[in-house]
Amino acid sequence: MITLGFPRMHKEENEKRDFLPDFFRRLKGENAEFYLEKGYGSKMEIKEEEYLQANENIKFVSNKECYEKDIVVVLRSPEFNEIDYMTNGSTLVSMLHYPTRPTRIQKLKGKDIFGVSMDSLRNDFLERIVVNYNGTSGNGIEMAFQELSKSMKNFYSKDRGVINVTIMGMGMVGLYAAKAAGKYGNRELNNKMVELATKGIVVKMLPRTVTGDREEIINLLKETDILVDATTRDNASEYIITNDLVAHLKPHAIILDLTADPYLIDTDPIQVKAVEGIPTGTLDKPVMYPEDEVYNTIPKGVNNDNRRTVVGCNAWPGIKPKECMHLYGMQLFPIIQQLIRLDRKDFSLNNDDFFNRSIYRATMDHFEKYEK
Repeated sequence: MITLGFPRMHKEENEKRDFLPDFFRRLKGENAEFYLEKGYGSKMEIKEEEYLQANENIKFVSNKECYEKDIVVVLRSPEFNEIDYMTNGSTLVSMLHYPTRPTRIQKLKGKDIFGVSMDSLRNDFLERIVVNYNGTSGNGIEMAFQELSKSMKNFYSKDRGVINVTIMGMGMVGLYAAKAAGKYGNRELNNKMVELATKGIVVKMLPRTVTGDREEIINLLKETDILVDATTRDNASEYIITNDLVAHLKPHAIILDLTADPYLIDTDPIQVKAVEGIPTGTLDKPVMYPEDEVYNTIPKGVNNDNRRTVVGCNAWPGIKPKECMHLYGMQLFPIIQQLIRLDRKDFSLNNDDFFNRSIYRATMDHFEKYEK
């Protein structure tokens, strides 16, 4: 039997996501054994018995034992010491983010790990097939408006003007953010569908031809109440909004970081965020105020003199864990099924199977041949 390990994620206290019992129920007919870390699902109040009832081939073991299996499945990428537990030549299915994690790629290659990056699983039209746009953009926009209602003194006043939301990036994350923003203009927050006697929202989506125009950006920032980073950069060592430009935002403005690209100092030049000087949020701390100590974690040489309240999270869908894992479970089922049944050499762009081709697009081999 093929063995699959499902370790838990321990980096943050509020990271609650584990695959639901229904995911393992769907895999019940596969010639495989499933090793779940003790306590799996407990943060979502799911008992071990529910998993055992879903699939009789489930065993509960230690974190290290999970990483020693033929295939390891974990939503967020393991730490390097956890990768050390893995068997040479085994398979890792995770959010590996190849374009912005060069050292991770080298670590995996050093152990001949067959990496399948969930964020790189794409169909024949190069659209992501394991993704939660609502969970990213919707959760981020909701939290940004909650913070704006605190910082903007006349937020609930019928005499205020429209709220201006400026979105950098016109991909799916940006489009979903624009759609989500529309419903907060004249309604009470916290899921209360109470109509307010206020003006609504104006959403502006900026393509690269505008974000590269300094004079135009300054004019837009002066009007902006919520600035959203939903960009995909070709060069992660360059800023889109330098810190001196942040000073042009209104004092009450909120910066919403949907990309959560981290600072990486082990590359030359270092990898930075699209907006210079903002910290990286987490599930434990998604809201960062100008005086917060988290600014001390920003690498030296990155200017953060000009500050605004920042809303950001390196795992946005984790804000609503059960909704997230229900969706990911459905999306990943055919992927895991293929990985159980086939050998790593069987995946290619020339295969007749839709999911086979998608899996190959998520490998390090494909990334280094066609995308790097």
